[in-house]
Amino acid sequence: MPNITYQGKAYSAEPDETVLETLLRNGVLVPYSCGAGACHTCMLHCQKGDVTERSQKDIKPALKSLNYFLACQCTPESDLEVALPDDEDVYVSARCVEKQQLSPTVWRFRFEIAVPLFYHAGQFVNLKNEAGWLRSYSLSSLPVEDEHLEIQVRRMPEGQMSHWLADDFDVGMHIELEGPNGHCIYTDGEAEKPILMVGTGTGLAPLIGILRDALHQGHSGPIHLYHGARTQDEIYLHDTLNELAQQHSNVHYHACISGDDVGEMKAGRAADVAMSDHSDLKGWRLFLCGAPEMVKTMRKNAFLAGASMPDISADAFTTPEH
Repeated sequence: MPNITYQGKAYSAEPDETVLETLLRNGVLVPYSCGAGACHTCMLHCQKGDVTERSQKDIKPALKSLNYFLACQCTPESDLEVALPDDEDVYVSARCVEKQQLSPTVWRFRFEIAVPLFYHAGQFVNLKNEAGWLRSYSLSSLPVEDEHLEIQVRRMPEGQMSHWLADDFDVGMHIELEGPNGHCIYTDGEAEKPILMVGTGTGLAPLIGILRDALHQGHSGPIHLYHGARTQDEIYLHDTLNELAQQHSNVHYHACISGDDVGEMKAGRAADVAMSDHSDLKGWRLFLCGAPEMVKTMRKNAFLAGASMPDISADAFTTPEH
């Protein structure tokens, strides 16, 4: 079987085992998150040997030419010698220019970066601090309108990175940034097609960017955005989205509360409310962002309601840190 050499030590891969699985099985701690090739957290540098085409499918051409690959997507066909990425190849420095608390547990961060970043609203970037902590966050900014990159971070109960960002990271400080990654974006064409967006927690972040991008590109069909949280104080940017709906007659914003104190908002989980309001989704485009179980269930229910799978774009939160 192929050997995977990392930091001078060789590890034998089992049949049909990926490079990531081989290293983890042998107690080698390398960064990873989703295990599905989406987040790029497990990117490694192949110093000797040939990696599979699949493991380089969504990597930037410049990094592909340097023999970078996704460890979770590479089932080795021959011996490989791998190493962690060289930061100078992969990361750019980002300086925080704004930090704002949007709710009791959500913060907005805006960054300027040393080199231009070509991205689509709704994609995500990986942030790495000096301690080596690496996490993925969606971009809510719109490149054609916003000067700075924007992410929204929710403080998670056991979230090492989110606690550090909320408590210790501040305006003027720098962090390393890799990306953009992801395919949950608005693409032009079929401007009259109705759009359904469902997000929970900070799953709202990419949806805001996608919504703004759709409007910027002249989308004329109805757009329904459902944002869900357990309590009213976690429904952040509520006024901003209400104003956007007032400015655009085709935008419909729905705040959903799954807890008891609903007030004037809709009662129930965002996905359930959305499906109750739209039982026939044939011909719709969907964007789903949030907890994995919500995304999985909503994708299935949308398909059963007539939506075509290619018309369903989704980014599930793959770790508690997102």
